[in-house]
Amino acid sequence: MSSTFRMRIDNVNGDTVIGTVSAGQVAVSDQVKVVPSALGTTIIGLTSNGLKVDHATTGQTIELKLKKAAGAEISSVICAKVNPVESADQFEVKIHWHGDQPLLAGRPYTFLFGKLRVSGSVTTIKYKLSGNKQTHLAATVLETGEQCIATISLHQPVAFTPFEENQLLGAFNITETTGPGVAGTGQIKFALRRASNIHRQSLDLDRHAHATQKQQKPCVLWLTGLSGSGKSTIANALETRLHALGHHTFLLDGDNVRHGLNRDLGFTDADRVENIRRISEVARLMSDAGLIVITSFISPFVSERQMARELMTKGEFFEIYIDAPLEVCEKRDEKGLYAKARAGQLKNFTGIDSAYEPPKKPEIVVDSTRLSPDDAASLIIKHLKGKARLR
Repeated sequence: MSSTFRMRIDNVNGDTVIGTVSAGQVAVSDQVKVVPSALGTTIIGLTSNGLKVDHATTGQTIELKLKKAAGAEISSVICAKVNPVESADQFEVKIHWHGDQPLLAGRPYTFLFGKLRVSGSVTTIKYKLSGNKQTHLAATVLETGEQCIATISLHQPVAFTPFEENQLLGAFNITETTGPGVAGTGQIKFALRRASNIHRQSLDLDRHAHATQKQQKPCVLWLTGLSGSGKSTIANALETRLHALGHHTFLLDGDNVRHGLNRDLGFTDADRVENIRRISEVARLMSDAGLIVITSFISPFVSERQMARELMTKGEFFEIYIDAPLEVCEKRDEKGLYAKARAGQLKNFTGIDSAYEPPKKPEIVVDSTRLSPDDAASLIIKHLKGKARLR
């Protein structure tokens, strides 16, 4: 058997796997490995075009009968045991973008490797590639038709070969979470070393232990809305009420966080995405500590709020839309921010020259033109009790 045998699995039927050989050759009795399971097995039967054959080579679509399944799944790679492919969850890649919206670091995307769909994000855009000479240009976003070198982080390991070695196993597509169409294509350059060198530390006390000690069910209450809608005031009233009821809480407020953790971020779309990514991770850690976490951020984009939801344990994320018309928010604006934005003195201001995407299906809608902050807090608490989140 050629030591370069590789095949991405397109279908699995018990101990039989189906796919097209992308490199090398394979024969009955060969020892092979399935990646990313890293389990070995033996080929005991080989079929091509409905006929039993002894071997197959690059380009042939075949069925392999395995001695044992060895963790074979759709889009796993079956390969030579003596020279297996790698698996990783972080890569340096080349991306060609043709989506309707700009590519932003930190924004969640879906990455397609064969038939495998994996959630993840672009962690950094290292530089943009310009012209035939592929000149390196500094960039924080990628517009339609542009190319870049970037790093990506996936939520699970995938089997791969660098694109230069094997185009079938080194290529992927990207879709946006808001639509099914392919928004970009990519080529894997190499796996990042930290992908294999960083491991989760096992701890004696888990989130259940922390929550049990506090005698409460942790959750994340994500308040979103325009500037001036009343988010911070309602969040403060809500935390005060929950504290009075004996609950352990923490309030993450947009303005306060920008004085410390996110003081290096501005208000471009790319910076807003990173702002919410960081807050989402902090909120998850706090919920792991057993806390009821309240966040008060404009968080203007649907995709970032969905990313925050997916980070949390199912049923623990509550999107709360603080609904107020733009004209009402402007009238409430004691800081004069809307006036500055309309005068062109404040760029990238949500609702004026930067978009706000209202929630599609929030758990709770608060009409802050009708409800006082205390009444809004009561509405939220009533909903949480109805969902058995509060004692």
